[in-house]
Amino acid sequence: MTAQELKNLYLNFFKNKGHQIIPSASLIPENDPTVLFTTAGMHPLIPYLLGETHPLGRRLASCQKCLRTDDIEEVGDTFHLTFFEMLGNWSLGDYWKEESISWSYQFLTEDLKLEKEKLAVTCFSGDEDAVRDEESAQIWKKLGLKDSQIYFLPKKDNWWGPVGETGPCGPDTEIFYWVGPEPIKSFIDVSSKKYWVEIWNNVFMEYERKADGRYLPLRQKNVDTGMGLERTLMVLNHYPSVYETDVFSPIIKRIDSLAKSSEGIETAKRIMADHLRASTFILADEKGIMPSNVSQGYILRRLIRRAIRYGLMLKIEPPFCAQIAQTVIDTLGSQYPELIKNQDFILENLKSEEEKFNRTLSLGLKEFQKMKDKFQSQISGELAFLLYQSYGFPLEMIEEEARRLNLTVDREGFKSQFRKHQELSREHSASFKSGLINQTEPVTKLHTATHLLLAALRAVLGPHIIQKGSQITSERLRFDFSHPNKLTPEQIKAVEDLVNKKIEEALPVTVEIMDREKAFAEGAIGTFKERYPEKVKVYRIGDFSKEICAGPHVKNTNELGHFKIIKEEAVSSGVRRIKAILE
Repeated sequence: MTAQELKNLYLNFFKNKGHQIIPSASLIPENDPTVLFTTAGMHPLIPYLLGETHPLGRRLASCQKCLRTDDIEEVGDTFHLTFFEMLGNWSLGDYWKEESISWSYQFLTEDLKLEKEKLAVTCFSGDEDAVRDEESAQIWKKLGLKDSQIYFLPKKDNWWGPVGETGPCGPDTEIFYWVGPEPIKSFIDVSSKKYWVEIWNNVFMEYERKADGRYLPLRQKNVDTGMGLERTLMVLNHYPSVYETDVFSPIIKRIDSLAKSSEGIETAKRIMADHLRASTFILADEKGIMPSNVSQGYILRRLIRRAIRYGLMLKIEPPFCAQIAQTVIDTLGSQYPELIKNQDFILENLKSEEEKFNRTLSLGLKEFQKMKDKFQSQISGELAFLLYQSYGFPLEMIEEEARRLNLTVDREGFKSQFRKHQELSREHSASFKSGLINQTEPVTKLHTATHLLLAALRAVLGPHIIQKGSQITSERLRFDFSHPNKLTPEQIKAVEDLVNKKIEEALPVTVEIMDREKAFAEGAIGTFKERYPEKVKVYRIGDFSKEICAGPHVKNTNELGHFKIIKEEAVSSGVRRIKAILE
């Protein structure tokens, strides 16, 4: 089965169950400042999971582009990926566990024809906060699963959220499929873990965690599910890994044709394929993300440079990143038009980043020569890690160069330094964990202010201004937009004054659900055009601003206070950034 066939089967199945199909949103979240990338299909639905009315109704399904780097060190095994596609279906206060679980089982066993005996499911075991999820277990039993196929696990395994201290959360039931040799071993047998592949997760948001630690029933109970496209394809086609699926095989073949070395080739090829596919999709995004040392640009740079390291280990002649990205575009461009639309931008940035990194690697080789004079026989773990962190050398490349210079490397010392680095990275990334938007009053006000800011920028600078990204915290807004030049002090003041004028005019903020094409015909501003669903929410601020958005917003601009721009700066070529506050 191909990826497109699986997508069609899944989306048609849920369409026949009354779901509206929504398009994949941007890889850069619109309504969640706590994450750098869209990590799950629920991200574009954040406001609706919190109670906003979705223009297409209460039953939705999609295939969403996602990116996670939590398991980046696991990439190269059989199924861990950074970029992946997530099939999902949602109930926004509509159906509940009975329908969700039954439909999952029906789709897996009837439509995909997976063997019932090879399924195992997990359910929440209960604790002092919430009851044991016997309801889900009984539904599974009614469908035909035996007791030996159902496992109860604690909150750390079978519970979703809240991400912060408070918010929606609830138990989940996860579905696994056995891909190992017979006989099937128990799910809790440690030796069998690698043969149980999680293919689907059904989350039941039925509680709200309060600030005092209590878990209270939610007024709107939601179902949030996710099925990994690549993992499910692997299982359906009896492949040993996701890299044999049709979304990866052309990329792997391209890498294979360029490789001159067979040492560690399988893992290296997989890492390159994953990282360059992910990088290609990040660069294809309409937000115009480029390699840099901050935010999404830092993750992009890390992925590209990690791919280059492994490409050099395989003795691939540089430059090669753009060649492999071209295969990604050729393979997936028909499904994701942004790959073709932004092809020049993708290839140019990959070529530029590869040139920069190769220069850095050359400096690293000079460091090796210095080390040869310092050490008679061994490179310490600390210096090996310096080469890894500062010059991009993976341990395998360090050892290869060391052998050439008749040196050894303190491998255990390097690993110790690497573990310390990982711990620091985890602490740093904690602020970017997946989560629902903090819909507090300050965030709501600042979000509304971004609408005024965009309209003011277009009025002062011209209609070429397009939003390229935004991030809102309870303290400030950050707004990225297309513009070739630095704003003058006079332009900044004009924008600021215009926003404050509209605040003082006490303009009403209204919302209307309408057809997407009608919204654009009436002049509504929207970043993604073809990527919006057929029906959209259009927020109007008097006659000054008309924008497609999901919220949250105030009722009147007089609630906002005084708007002040605190910084204007460049983000990348042709993209500027404004940071502003409300006083």
